[in-house]
Amino acid sequence: MSIEVRQLTKVYGEQKAVNRISFTIKKGEIVGFLGPNGAGKSTTMKIITGYLQADEGIAEVCGLDVKQYPVEIKQKIGYLPESNPLYYDMYVNEYLQFIAGIHSLANRPASVNNVIELTGLQVERKKKIGQLSKGYKQRIGLAAALIHQPEVLILDEPTSGLDPNQIIEIRNVIRQQGQNKTILFSSHILQEVEAICDRVVIINQGKIVADDTLLHLENGKKDEFIVSVRFKEQVGPSFFDQLQGAGKVDPQPGTMPPPLTFYKIHTSQPEQVRRKLLEFSLQHNLNIVSLQTEGQSLEEVFRSLTAHP
Repeated sequence: MSIEVRQLTKVYGEQKAVNRISFTIKKGEIVGFLGPNGAGKSTTMKIITGYLQADEGIAEVCGLDVKQYPVEIKQKIGYLPESNPLYYDMYVNEYLQFIAGIHSLANRPASVNNVIELTGLQVERKKKIGQLSKGYKQRIGLAAALIHQPEVLILDEPTSGLDPNQIIEIRNVIRQQGQNKTILFSSHILQEVEAICDRVVIINQGKIVADDTLLHLENGKKDEFIVSVRFKEQVGPSFFDQLQGAGKVDPQPGTMPPPLTFYKIHTSQPEQVRRKLLEFSLQHNLNIVSLQTEGQSLEEVFRSLTAHP
């Protein structure tokens, strides 16, 4: 496992900020770490990165105990904290050269150029950090976390302060990095978690209240799912005969004037059915108006698990 947390506990005074939590994250996973303010997210992330020590339990990164190998752990982790501390009097290029030096990178100019291009900082590289918007400061923090090509990324609110276009760009960077890195990603923007992550860990009052795929969380861990699809054109039931993974197909009353048609497909493989529907529609020159797996939204799941009694 790239990240393994076992019975982790952290106490501040009389309050247990983190209360015997356990979870694992494999290489190549992008896992959303969710919870209300004060739930213990940032504390957990700081323990994993070695910035805080746990009172009880074990945190391991790439098989190494965080307490026993703090320097080695920091070489394997890229960390973007929520506060994102920066030196405002330094220029962007200068700051990233400084970070590259801390990591003792062999080819610092090339490393800086690569990470500047990756995070879209080309236009701003000769400006002082203090002159930049919050969104660009956030990009610099992400660049600093990525510059030494770590195996594990810990990102605490990485899209905070970004405009919609910047959010999409950073989302694409995170997805790209997730192909060969382990990413623990915290955000209050649940749409971002849905767009980036396949699995979610939810913490509330210091305890893990959910650890599952988005699909299972939003559909109540059912074995059978319903995929609803609306076509612009008139489509007969025989269209679905060759649809791999499809079970019962139910025609539904249309919500728009004909020829629009609406079907609900019962399946245990919703992702496969959605992918095949898109492929079939292209092959038959059909226009899909809407396509979704029915279930609760992540927001509804989050509120049900974290609402105070």
